[in-house]
Amino acid sequence: MRYVSVKNVIDLIASIGIEALLVDLAAYLEEDFRRWESFEKVPRYASHSKNGVIELMPTSDGAKFGFKYVTGHPKNFELDLQTVCAFGVLSDVATGYPELISEMTILTALRTAATSALAARFLARTDARSMALIGLGSQSEFQAFAFKAMLGIRKLRVFDIDTAATAKFVNNMAASGIEIMVADSGEEAVVGTDIITTVTADKRKAVILSDNLVGAGVHINAVGGDCPGKTELQAAILERASVFVEFEPQTRIEGEIQQMSHDFPVTEFWRVVTGAHVGRQSREEITIFDSVGFAMEDFTMLRFLSDRVEGTEFYADIDLITSPSDPKNLFGLLEAGAKVRAVAPRLISGSL
Repeated sequence: MRYVSVKNVIDLIASIGIEALLVDLAAYLEEDFRRWESFEKVPRYASHSKNGVIELMPTSDGAKFGFKYVTGHPKNFELDLQTVCAFGVLSDVATGYPELISEMTILTALRTAATSALAARFLARTDARSMALIGLGSQSEFQAFAFKAMLGIRKLRVFDIDTAATAKFVNNMAASGIEIMVADSGEEAVVGTDIITTVTADKRKAVILSDNLVGAGVHINAVGGDCPGKTELQAAILERASVFVEFEPQTRIEGEIQQMSHDFPVTEFWRVVTGAHVGRQSREEITIFDSVGFAMEDFTMLRFLSDRVEGTEFYADIDLITSPSDPKNLFGLLEAGAKVRAVAPRLISGSL
């Protein structure tokens, strides 16, 4: 079975280049959104605790099955731990055998950013060239590179209440080719920008973006609200906007629209990709991509990764699944192991 480690992923990204990889990944995502109806769709399983959440995100297209194990623990940074960690598995449906296991903390950041930029390509104004980014944690650089690569964003206004996070972001983006202005407030960051991305981590209902800050024609990429009880947008913004989601039953539980009535109108993004529904209808329209992350996107990430590492040095083969010569004689593996252990001492003593 192929195992893709953290180092393998880092080396793969270095070999391709992060912008080229994000563009290629977005093409895979668009392809899978176009065949949305072929996927099994269920809201993710979530085990909530006072410190965070552990989730399983499964789906299948009938040929492959994929799942991601992912955590969200906002206070982990106090322990010098990641607030999100993940791994994923891709399997063959015909045999049930897993084919690939991989780290997915970095890969989740990549697929989230690629999905955000893909949605903006369909929903933002075609002449959008500036973006405000509120929240400069682990996802922020990935979002910035994705929007640069896919939408040509060259001007970025950023804000975070954490000055250390701001300094980290500015340092990481120094050679990006993006003009970055550090704002003193969220209000200063968003005024006059074409796209607003909110990607904060605190697990609570909050107003990161208020209605009075959102003008006509803006596209909002709402990434941070991704679990029950956590939001970033004032509800009044949603009432003025056209809202697009990944999988509606899940987003009504976890997304910005958890604030709204059960019949609040939304459009699943795949309908826009396939042409079944119009995306942006005018320059003045406010559009929102209420992104919470869906299992299909992780499936796509694993499918992309599987294709990219095949025949390369960016994975290792691991001994994870038993393979007895006689499939009906699983116990025989134990007997063979016992015989090896019994012979080993005699060989050692005979050599003295």
